[in-house]
Amino acid sequence: MVFFHTSSNTSLSPTSTSSLPTSPTSSMVEQTIQNAESIIKKWDLNSSSLITITPLFHPNRKEAKEYLKCVMDLRGTMHFLVSQNSAPHKLVIAQTLMQIAMKRLEKEFYQILSSNRERLDPELVSTSLSSDGSASFDVEEDEADQLKIAGESISEVERVSALAMADLKAIAECMSSSGYGKECANIYKLFRKSIVDRGLYLLGIEKFKSSRINKMDREYLHLTIKNWLNAVKIALKSLFNGEKILCDHVFSASQTIRDACFAEITTEGAKNLFKFPELIAKNKNSPPDRIFRLLELHGAISELRPDIESIFNVELTSAIKLQALSSLQKVGGSVKTLLTNFGSSIRKDSSKTPVPGGGIHPLAQSTMSYLSSLSDYDRILTDIISIHPPIDNALFPESYFNDPTVIEAPKQAASVHLAWLILILLCKIDSKAQLYEDLSLSYLFLANNLQFIINQVQTSTLKHLLGHQWLSRHTQKIKQYALSYESVAWNRVFESLPERTTSELSYEAVKDCFKRFNAAFEQVYVKQISWIVPDGKLRDELKVSIAGKLVPVYREFYETFSTKLNADFVRISPDDLGNYLSDLFHGTRISSSSLLQSSSHSKGCLLR
Repeated sequence: MVFFHTSSNTSLSPTSTSSLPTSPTSSMVEQTIQNAESIIKKWDLNSSSLITITPLFHPNRKEAKEYLKCVMDLRGTMHFLVSQNSAPHKLVIAQTLMQIAMKRLEKEFYQILSSNRERLDPELVSTSLSSDGSASFDVEEDEADQLKIAGESISEVERVSALAMADLKAIAECMSSSGYGKECANIYKLFRKSIVDRGLYLLGIEKFKSSRINKMDREYLHLTIKNWLNAVKIALKSLFNGEKILCDHVFSASQTIRDACFAEITTEGAKNLFKFPELIAKNKNSPPDRIFRLLELHGAISELRPDIESIFNVELTSAIKLQALSSLQKVGGSVKTLLTNFGSSIRKDSSKTPVPGGGIHPLAQSTMSYLSSLSDYDRILTDIISIHPPIDNALFPESYFNDPTVIEAPKQAASVHLAWLILILLCKIDSKAQLYEDLSLSYLFLANNLQFIINQVQTSTLKHLLGHQWLSRHTQKIKQYALSYESVAWNRVFESLPERTTSELSYEAVKDCFKRFNAAFEQVYVKQISWIVPDGKLRDELKVSIAGKLVPVYREFYETFSTKLNADFVRISPDDLGNYLSDLFHGTRISSSSLLQSSSHSKGCLLR
């Protein structure tokens, strides 16, 4: 006896149930076979060429519904004949008709997929059906009802897309319930995988290898990463999500089939997509800004993880999720290594040349530029450091933070590590200050560099990460450096004048005071005119402090005794003194060995 094609899933949806009664009579069976034969043979692919090229699911779709109904009735009849173990010749006829019908439906299924390639674009599907993800179009309803279900506001393209999806679903249910689910799925997988693969190709997603990435120059590598960052969101939220919605809809009657189809269509492309960050993490080239690209890759995967879990939510697609997780871990580990290496590079800086004039050290400039940029990725950094804590962090004294809000929660892991790197830099700057032979210049160097670091903190996200107390404490330290500089650099000038001006001083004593002051001030001025304080506020504060201690005392002394001596001894007026002080800390280069000319009181003889 010939039996009809069987399948592990023979359940029928309510809309595709046979209209035969539970116990049909012989005449009813005969009538069902005859009706099926007239409809099925009309659309037999081996009949006229016109039928071969004419689509069954044409716009009015009435005959298509009749066709599907007669196939369902034929299936019911075959089940009945098998259960009764009778009329084998009728079963043979029914089986032959069923095979003809399945070949026709296979062709229709492929034609609908092919002719609606653009209308079934995954992005369109994901946007038009994402509201509930399970739009249902009953083939037993007329076209107007189907369009009503699709929604009054959707566009004409979406309407056609909805009808195509309804037809595909109807054919898939009919073929699956008739035991031809595998054949239907094979057509679907072959066609839709080509759509997904082409979509990825158009997004610029290639099958990269480590060897190729290692050979990319910096600019091209950055462009490739930038393209991936843009493409991954579209690929996941439109391409893969749309494909899942379509697959779930077409094969809604069989979870086994829809899961297998979706996995086979997407696994290769999705694994290749999510492997890219892992390849970048393994890249042997290490330009200074590589860490920022890795942080962007880590942030993108982390942000998309809920979508990854939601879209690839079945066992057959677990390899995709594992690849995304692997990339996330490899990128995080690479960021940790780069952070550790960065801290080591600060410690190992071996430059021995003092910065002219006590200016900003290149190490401070490069480090703070790096850390300021890193602070913009504080959320991503915190995620990474919480999972991959650098060893250095264990050495960090919590007392370094007086502001408890900075270290009270794991989410502040980035704050702690960035503060640790700044502390390493400050320690290194302290060692660089020892390169200056002039102690006062070393204090000026420390003040300048700490002020620069604070400015970088205040003008970046570091300000919010390190907190108010950190800023206050280090600002206070600048004041300490400034006072130390002033004390060492200017005490000899301050001490050259008497603490109190009195008319009882002798002529020789007054002359000696002017001589000592002129010599001390000239020495300091000549030496410090080339020194620099880049920060305007700090520069003004230093000048005001020095002038406040020096000018009033000198003015009183000058006004009391200047008329008693000739110009050989009284060489600087109080106003000139203020002008000379205003010229300090601009890094002015001079050539003359003596700026104070005995014959003049004017500033013009003292400068340039």
